[in-house]
Amino acid sequence: MQFLTSQKIRQFIFQATFLIVIFGVILAAYFVGQKNIIDQGIATGFDFLTTTTGWPISFTLIDYSPRSTYTTALFIGLLNTLLVGLLTIFFATLLGLVLALMRVSGNKMMMLIGTAYVEIFRNIPVILQVFFWYSILTHLPGVRDAYSIFDIIYLSNRGFMFPIPAFSAGDIGLLILALGIAVIGYFLLRQSNLKAWRLPLFGSAFLMLASFLLISGHPPETPLFSIPEARGLRFVGGLALKPEFTALLIGLTLFGTSYIGEIIRGGLLSVDRGRLEAGAALGLTPFQINRLIRIPLAFRAMLPALANQFVWLMKATTVGIAIGFPDYFAIISTSINQSGQTLELLAFLMLGFIVINYSISFLMNVLNARLRLKGKS
Repeated sequence: MQFLTSQKIRQFIFQATFLIVIFGVILAAYFVGQKNIIDQGIATGFDFLTTTTGWPISFTLIDYSPRSTYTTALFIGLLNTLLVGLLTIFFATLLGLVLALMRVSGNKMMMLIGTAYVEIFRNIPVILQVFFWYSILTHLPGVRDAYSIFDIIYLSNRGFMFPIPAFSAGDIGLLILALGIAVIGYFLLRQSNLKAWRLPLFGSAFLMLASFLLISGHPPETPLFSIPEARGLRFVGGLALKPEFTALLIGLTLFGTSYIGEIIRGGLLSVDRGRLEAGAALGLTPFQINRLIRIPLAFRAMLPALANQFVWLMKATTVGIAIGFPDYFAIISTSINQSGQTLELLAFLMLGFIVINYSISFLMNVLNARLRLKGKS
């Protein structure tokens, strides 16, 4: 038994035995689960994806009807989750930066307001905040008594209605042309003395070119904007943000802002005060110190924590099912009730969130690697 005295051989035997046991447990679970599925008459397979759903979806970004397939319904749910999640991340990060700057500003009133915000919104469960805003939005006046701004923006219990561009295929082509010209100009300025003005000039050039091309190339008999109008008990035209979507977005944004604000504040406080004092000695204003020194240096320190918070906010969109918003989780749940394909749909649910969250983590890790100081591990 000399081979048993070899440490490498013993480790190999232990590892092989462990893998065999794990494989056996998985195999046994598979056969037991398959037997239970057959005994209970549960349908399996993915043929249901091509059948019609037969039920409506209240909020969609693409065309949908009860005659659409389960594949379309699942795709709509994924788009809805991405829309709410990405908008929440954007607005919560923007407001969180403002909140963090307020808390480190040194102004007692701004610090008090920032602290009060964090203590209130961070300590109230997110689902209660979503319910609170949903109850407010659904108790607004009806369509006939809706709050109006210049008769083009309306707020009622049907949602928030506002004008949107009525772009045709030709208008989109003109916008792409304007964007292409502006991008070419942006790269031409890379070698010029106007390097610091590239972004402002890019934005101004794009807006002016887009406006000129749309005004000159848009058919005169069709309006450039779709404006909402009240007709009976509903609005026609424009874009309507329904109470479910609006309440979920507001609730998640305000809740996420309190956490992201604290993350950013921690990053701002980690910046060496000597660098800030050096900037002040050079004559920089407080705004310039924050923009050129404090925020760029703090961003490196807070990026890992921000990545975790972004992933959490994306997963938190599932609370929308409590107020009837058709996110990915809600549509999966409805599909399970309607089709009975529990295992397959739960697999789609897990796979969808894994792909979304790993994509966020991957992008944040790439950004972290690019911003890492050279020579640092």
